[in-house]
Amino acid sequence: GVAFTRNPSNGDKEIYGEYLLNAQGEDVVAGIRTPLYLSKQARVNAGLEELSLEEEMPQSYGELLNVFDTLEGHFRDMQDVEFTIEQGRLFVLQTRNGKRAVKAGLKIAVALSQEGLITPDEAVMRIDPMALEQLLHPTLDPRIQSKELTRGLPASPGAASGAVVFSPDRAEAQAAQGEDVVLLRMETSPEDIHGMYAAKAILTSRGGMTSHAAVVARGLGRPCVSGAGAIQIDYAARQATIGKAVLREGDIITVYGTSGRVLKGRAPTLEPELTGDFGALMEWADAHRGLAVRANAETPAEAEKARRFGAQGIGLVRTEHMFFDAKRIFDMRCLILASEASHRDAALARLQPEQQADFAALFDIMSGLPVTIRLLDPPLHEFLPKLSDDWTDLSAALGVSEDALRTRIISLEETNPMLGHRGSRLAVTTPEIYEMQLRAIFGAMKDQKGEPAQVEIMFPLVMDAGELGYLCELANKLAADMQAADGHAPSFTLGSMIEVPRAALLADELAAHAEFFSFGTNDLTQTTMGLSRDDAGQYLSRYVEKGFLPNDPFVSIDETGVGALVELAVTKARRARPDIKLGICGEHGGDPKSIDFCQRLGLNYVSCSPYRVPIARLAAAQAAIRQRS
Repeated sequence: GVAFTRNPSNGDKEIYGEYLLNAQGEDVVAGIRTPLYLSKQARVNAGLEELSLEEEMPQSYGELLNVFDTLEGHFRDMQDVEFTIEQGRLFVLQTRNGKRAVKAGLKIAVALSQEGLITPDEAVMRIDPMALEQLLHPTLDPRIQSKELTRGLPASPGAASGAVVFSPDRAEAQAAQGEDVVLLRMETSPEDIHGMYAAKAILTSRGGMTSHAAVVARGLGRPCVSGAGAIQIDYAARQATIGKAVLREGDIITVYGTSGRVLKGRAPTLEPELTGDFGALMEWADAHRGLAVRANAETPAEAEKARRFGAQGIGLVRTEHMFFDAKRIFDMRCLILASEASHRDAALARLQPEQQADFAALFDIMSGLPVTIRLLDPPLHEFLPKLSDDWTDLSAALGVSEDALRTRIISLEETNPMLGHRGSRLAVTTPEIYEMQLRAIFGAMKDQKGEPAQVEIMFPLVMDAGELGYLCELANKLAADMQAADGHAPSFTLGSMIEVPRAALLADELAAHAEFFSFGTNDLTQTTMGLSRDDAGQYLSRYVEKGFLPNDPFVSIDETGVGALVELAVTKARRARPDIKLGICGEHGGDPKSIDFCQRLGLNYVSCSPYRVPIARLAAAQAAIRQRS
């Protein structure tokens, strides 16, 4: 026979295995004959008449139970055992640690600790942090076979089915009617946010593991497959081709972000179950952690999810995502394209209360915890209308012709906008935008109910100490003006993202103004390595295959290059300001290898998407245990 000392599917402490009479060991697993159950209960549950080993050879069965206890006690783990019984005598042929499902592995680790066979530390170290993703998202039912259409990158875990749609507007409209939809795009951008919120899953033909689609999907907890290059999309015809197959709008597909597979039709899924074992393991992990774990979140739903998963605050509020619903994007466009101050001021006046309500909701949810708000970061072109859009209402609101509007939009075009007029550079040229956001933050702090959140205001894409000093002065002056006007004195700290090499090199000078740094390692990787996170997936795998790079640098931090800059910045910043708070808020904040690097550097916190918070908590505990040992 072949047996596991515990059930490898669910982790229950029960004999799990099979035997054959008049057979050799390999016959049991070869599939030549139908094996029989070991225990009477398993036989009864299966509705079989053939006797179990427990009934056929009760004495040998009892000896086998004792052997299993001995083996588990010695190896301190579930065992996969091969045995034979010859003329009533039991022989153990071999034993090894048994393979198990993730959920079973979690239950077994906790049970072994509670039984005194291993310590809680050992239980924490036995679980692969990334495997927890299977416990946090729906998974495909392994009993069902579905036709695979194509594969891409496993950008965001989970499984979901729905009707294919090719535009975010259509996704939103059909979802509002109660239909499950899958948003299929070449790539996504911030203006697609409303469709991404509405979709059950996201599929792109371009982009890597840290593309816009991947990052946003992970934050939303949506399954996402990115970089499925075999898909050719025709937006006008509202269809896509995959080889000879044609995928039309309305066709049902299933996106399995855990493995990167795209399946035809609706595949059944299994919902996650976060049991008491999960809570016990997380409690043990938290007892060891030095690194705090925060979440990247900008909606109340994301913030609440983050708290349920154990986040200790918000490490990144991406304020640009708050501007992309239909009403706000219109006001944002009026703000950017206005040629008269009155139109710009009117747009700002409409946006400020919306932002203030957003921030107040986050502060209430994160009562007493830190909330790091990144002021507007992306280039302005991401907010501008396309040539195919209807500009009638916009030109009327601004009192200019559509031709004049087109001229203004063309004048704002940039050759390389991601390295252009974005981030804190916007505040230098158009301070009104950051002033509006700061007033909204201060107003939200005044409006907040309950224990005040610890508000941290972060300036993005900073590259010079003079620039940062100017921005800090702007924030402090507005806070002073507010206190003078109504007596409310906002309490906050000021800091910056480190996401360009020059900022890392001048960290000591920046630290004269910043009370905290958050390393935006998505952009820092791009600017240091000269790679586009949206396009590099096409060739980075070759670099990993050939050994030029140990792994995709957008998945696990490039320690020798990007990591060296981070380490230099940490050293210089702490030399200039010993009490400076240091964290990381790029996607690396949820990657176990990168978290280990952050532990070794002595950072204060990591921040990641809400669904990766448990992964980061466990990885941070393991990193701390490894460092101590």
